[in-house]
Amino acid sequence: MKRHLAILSVVLLALTAIAGKKDSARQAISLADQRKAEYIFMEAQNEKAKGNYDAFYELLSHAHAIDSSNTAISFYMGMCLLKMNNTTKERCEQGLALMKKHFDAQPEDLYETTFYSDANMQLGHPEEALRAIKLLNEYNPNRLELQLRLAEAYSSSGDYAQSNATFDSIVHIHGKAIQITSSKISNYMAMNDSAGALHEMRSLLATAPQNDTYNLSMSGLFQHYGMSDSALYYLDKAQEYAPDNGLIYLTRAEYCRQAGDSAGFEQHIYNALTAEQLDVDTKLDLLLNYIREKLAEADTTQRINNLFTVLIQQHPHEAKIHQLYSEYLYAKKDTKGAIEQLGYSLDVNPTDADGWRNMVILNMIDDNYADAIKASEKALEYNSDNLDLYGYVAGCYHQMKEYGKAIATYEKILALTDSTDLERQSEVITGMGDTYSETQDTVKAVECYERALELDPSNSGALNNYAYYLAQRGQDLDRAERMAALAVKEDPDNANFIDTYAWVYFAKKDYEKALLYIKSAVENDEDEHLLEHYGDILWFNNEKEQAVEQWTKALDKDPDNETLKRKVKDKTYYEE
Repeated sequence: MKRHLAILSVVLLALTAIAGKKDSARQAISLADQRKAEYIFMEAQNEKAKGNYDAFYELLSHAHAIDSSNTAISFYMGMCLLKMNNTTKERCEQGLALMKKHFDAQPEDLYETTFYSDANMQLGHPEEALRAIKLLNEYNPNRLELQLRLAEAYSSSGDYAQSNATFDSIVHIHGKAIQITSSKISNYMAMNDSAGALHEMRSLLATAPQNDTYNLSMSGLFQHYGMSDSALYYLDKAQEYAPDNGLIYLTRAEYCRQAGDSAGFEQHIYNALTAEQLDVDTKLDLLLNYIREKLAEADTTQRINNLFTVLIQQHPHEAKIHQLYSEYLYAKKDTKGAIEQLGYSLDVNPTDADGWRNMVILNMIDDNYADAIKASEKALEYNSDNLDLYGYVAGCYHQMKEYGKAIATYEKILALTDSTDLERQSEVITGMGDTYSETQDTVKAVECYERALELDPSNSGALNNYAYYLAQRGQDLDRAERMAALAVKEDPDNANFIDTYAWVYFAKKDYEKALLYIKSAVENDEDEHLLEHYGDILWFNNEKEQAVEQWTKALDKDPDNETLKRKVKDKTYYEE
């Protein structure tokens, strides 16, 4: 298709000159060429009907090149100018000029004139849009859709009174309708005519006094004009006629909000969410906003959980409800609950690629690495070229100490990575270096870190991990310090990077600087590894009671850590 669009673009570039020439200056087109162009144009339309747009564009361009005086061909060339990718304002105006030729010649053409009017409206020419649709109405005086377009065109051009007059003509022929009343009220509001707006709504309500939607609309209009008592009267009427209408509860909730009645607002929101007649999408939008408010207030009640329980009972096979519940539970730090609800969502919608990706991440957060790999395999069925998913798999194998599988996965990622994507290659090779360091293969670990930095010298992960690797072994500590400093400069709020910087100073026996940086790291994150390092550095700063305190905190987070147990229990770990 790109080839044909390129052909079309070349042809269209000449249209400005063609459109600008006067008929008297145009070279006469032979009858044979006119017929040839018409035949090609008919073939173009046939291809368009079949959905073969490449062929349509090419044939249309050819027909126009033969006979640019054919207004029907010019019209569709103009339409193409408007619909081209990355079209410009200049091309759009050229397109309108080409379409105008056909409109001026045959304004009675229903489809073409309607499109021409709409295009002018969208491109900021409401007067021309109105002229076109008005003329088309004269040719088709009894077509409802054209009369409605005419009323809307009057409104868009700022003639609200004439718009309402046109709507009145429609009502006279076709009867009242809520959509027409709504449009007329919008016009009255634009004219600051509150009496007219209220009269129009009363007129509709008079046709069906017990219609809950009409009463609800009447209430909303009164509320808009600050007439709360009247708004409440019609709201009560609406609920009397339709006690289970969830929209009525929503309206009551907004009424209470404006009145400062927080308890009433809460109750009506709850009623709306549990109403059978409110559609699922509206409930989800409402619930999402409600959840945000409750999270901002640090709400600890069971109200939201209860709401989800009711919604799931009402809509047990609605994946979006389970998905939203999962997101809410994750925000509340209930990762296991989030995994469970996302699982229900995926049971309903097993082709949800993003859902499987989120399942991978949630299981990794919860240290369920085997389950994360299973979810990754499922996700890869729908995203076979997603390298991030392979990266998650490699990371999971690393955490499971299945280092051979981790390395094999990293090598697979490298094979799939674009040779020009040096940044991703560097990240993958850093992961390989981390894995080799765990297997005590120091030669390969160093080779990987060096190669990663060669590919991307600003790779902060490689800088940090290599610096920590050297610090742990007491090797090349000056270089480790430089690399750690660069990593912190790249990401100054990263607690792990700051921890590495502190640990390099610890390895260099500069315990005062180590303490300065580890305190900064712990302020950002109280991970057990950071707390253990904090204790170690405190110990060598002769603050031993505080050191034991930090080790104890770390042990609370990682109760199976034998090294921490020794540090806390014997207090002789560094004296042995």
